[in-house]
Amino acid sequence: MHALEIKKNIHWVGVVDHNSRDFHGYSLSPQGTTYNAYVVMDEKVTLFDTVKHEFLPTLLCRLSQVVEPEKIDYIVCNHLEPDHAGALAEIVARCKPEKIFCSPMGLKAMEAHFDITGWPVQVVKTGDSISLGKRTVTFVETRMLHWPDSMVSYIPEDKLLICNDAFGQNIASTERYADEIDRSALLHAMKEYYHNIVLPFSPIVLKTLDAIAELKLDIDMLAPDHGLIFRGYDEVQFAFDTYRRYAEQKPQKRAVVVFDTMWHSTEKMAHAIADGLEAGGVPTRIMWLKANHHSAVMTELADCGAVIVGSPTHNNGILPEVAKMLTYMKGLRPQNRIGAAFGSFGWSGESVKAITEWLESMGMELPAEAVKVKHVPTHDTYGKCFELGKTVAAALTAKCEG
Repeated sequence: MHALEIKKNIHWVGVVDHNSRDFHGYSLSPQGTTYNAYVVMDEKVTLFDTVKHEFLPTLLCRLSQVVEPEKIDYIVCNHLEPDHAGALAEIVARCKPEKIFCSPMGLKAMEAHFDITGWPVQVVKTGDSISLGKRTVTFVETRMLHWPDSMVSYIPEDKLLICNDAFGQNIASTERYADEIDRSALLHAMKEYYHNIVLPFSPIVLKTLDAIAELKLDIDMLAPDHGLIFRGYDEVQFAFDTYRRYAEQKPQKRAVVVFDTMWHSTEKMAHAIADGLEAGGVPTRIMWLKANHHSAVMTELADCGAVIVGSPTHNNGILPEVAKMLTYMKGLRPQNRIGAAFGSFGWSGESVKAITEWLESMGMELPAEAVKVKHVPTHDTYGKCFELGKTVAAALTAKCEG
């Protein structure tokens, strides 16, 4: 349980949670996550965020390697969600800090989660600064990135941005820095985190990145509350550029075919549609929802400009796994996607209409007529599925080149 000095007299004192497998509804298997907290040693010893409640002993152990917890003067709460503030009440009771800093919305969240009677809370807004002695901390509110109370803390003397949930990843490892792991693994974790958590707030991400650029902050380290730390100007720029690319959601020439099946008819249709997409020059992945979690679909969709969804009719609707996936996807609000629907049925055949309505409700373009088949697909049905794939491929190619 070792603390790590990430800058002179600034230490990581967080927790690695190897066992977590669900994070806000998306699957972390085989990864866990981290709850990062940081302590700055200055004239005013300052703790930035805490950890999930059950990890309080680990936080105290790491803190004690740097400073006696009772000597903490200030606590900064960048975010009041329980994975960052779950241990806050116990830390306040033990440390008895002079001041606790949070955003205006953070105060409301703090009052909702805790009895803060007697707590020395001070609200700070964008542009406000405090002195720690040799260092200053400037606050920037980042509302709805991804909670209303969110803010980041900038320490100019150390060129350090303690950035809350922004630029995070769910990685449970002994490494603390992003440059210490395989880049493709890092990118996958960043993509997974962004497209399952941050995606609905993409317009805010772009505004925040622009605001940081306008402030001309000199940053050579990003310290998020989840995952690995980005150190060095190149790594910081890599993180900024990656988030901007994700937030822009420019269409990409790749497709995912997502389905569930009862007696394999819809599954067979999925493969025929994929053949049509590939014939149209669009690389495609097929994902059966009984084998792929809905969060894995969103991670795949990050690189796909088209999503084709299939289900047999079930109780005059769609299969539960398809309904769950579409509900989850709609909540994350992907933009600039092309969609299509397909499915099989036994006697009523409502599934295709239901899927089409879901995709339309997400603002997707639907260039191809949906395909449905009664009972078992025939040679003619496979031809229609193939043509659906080719039509979507042509529309996606035009969208990407337009």
